[in-house]
Parts: sequence; structure tokens; C-alpha cells
Amino acid sequence: MLSAHGFEEVRRRGSHVVMQKADPDGTTTAPVPDHAELRIGTLMSIIRQSGVPRSEFE
Repeated sequence: MLSAHGFEEVRRRGSHVVMQKADPDGTTTAPVPDHAELRIGTLMSIIRQSGVPRSEFE
């Protein structure tokens, strides 16, 4: 989902993937657990950190 909004995988360590997107205002970074299912709180944190509208994840 984040890839569709310009994020790229910059590294993978253990069970997490770190996604980044370069903007004119700076770089946005979102660590994402590499699991089949995410807890709702984890998903909400990823949405908040990424700046992608919540409606895109529904």
C-alpha cells in the first residue's frame, strides 16, 4: 500500500521493513512489521507516520 504512494523499501532488518518517501519538505520514514496480520494500533501508527489518508487503507 505504501509503495503506491511513493514509498520505497530502504532496508529490512529482522521482522521489520523500513519504508521512506522523499518530499520537498524532507523525508518521511515508516517502519512496517513484516507480518501477515497487523494489530489495529500498529496499523494506525503506520498510517499516522506515513501521512497517507486513512481512507486509502479501508
